[in-house]
Amino acid sequence: MGEPSATEPEQPGEREAGEPVIATRALTKRYRGGQLAVDGLDLTVPAGSVFGFLGPNGSGKTTTIRMLMGLIEPTSGTARILGRPMPGATRAVLPHVGALIEGPALYGFLSGRDNLLRHDCADPAADPRTRRARVAAALDRVGLTAAAGKKAKAYSLGMKQRLGLAAALLQPRRLLVLDEPTNGLDPQGMREIRTLIRELASDGTTVFLSSHLLDEIEQVCTHAAVMAQGRLLTQGPVADLAAGARGRLVVTTPDPAEAARVLKEQGVGDLAVTGDRVTGEVPDRDLAEVNAALVAAGVRVRGFTVERASLEDAFVALTGEGFDVAG
Repeated sequence: MGEPSATEPEQPGEREAGEPVIATRALTKRYRGGQLAVDGLDLTVPAGSVFGFLGPNGSGKTTTIRMLMGLIEPTSGTARILGRPMPGATRAVLPHVGALIEGPALYGFLSGRDNLLRHDCADPAADPRTRRARVAAALDRVGLTAAAGKKAKAYSLGMKQRLGLAAALLQPRRLLVLDEPTNGLDPQGMREIRTLIRELASDGTTVFLSSHLLDEIEQVCTHAAVMAQGRLLTQGPVADLAAGARGRLVVTTPDPAEAARVLKEQGVGDLAVTGDRVTGEVPDRDLAEVNAALVAAGVRVRGFTVERASLEDAFVALTGEGFDVAG
């Protein structure tokens, strides 16, 4: 095969099979005044993954996304998107990336359709001959066809999120970066967006999404990373992250108060009683001995199980805190 023509756009990163879609090494951002927002981040996002980016308020997620997209420069370290260095290769990389960051930027006086037409006009690579067809397809994909003629200022928050996502999908994308993509959506809308994300991933698009909804990440993501205070705590397949957290011991009994007393003696911590259920941390001892101690104390045990740890359990174990909204 010959060399690509001068008019053929370069496809960033396609020459390196198996190369991560996003890779950072010691990525650091220190603001004036000394605030360290991101501290030595080594992040690896595999091609084809749906990658959840998690962290409590102030953990550095938004700062990281802004560095990845070339909106701000890192203090030190490197970031590569689609195999190219950012922000240096911004002009080559961004045509292959769709993004919805910190909410969509919309013209309130224009309809949803006209917002997308204007957005598409600003893309030098967009073919004007197929513009209206692309806009119609994007509106249909996010469920906004019926509201396409309505002014954006009259859109609900959830509809604005959908319109922002439609703008990111006007062209085929190799990477989609989404910041709180289901913000403002009702449960049905959230399900539809999750389904759309899965469809995009099955078509080969890598999806990188930040969310404060841990169950959402667990349902839709294949991989995830957890940030806290500007540092990466862990990353990997979602199933592995949840498996790394210890589950909860659950005892079902008509004698919950006595069961809680015995379990405490057996080294079970963080006990909670709800009706006929007593739950607690799994102790570092043979569970058969714990069950035998309950029976010996006269506790009528109707259920004795260990519930699988959730991603939320893993998050709390890693950060020592509950999940705060977005950072």
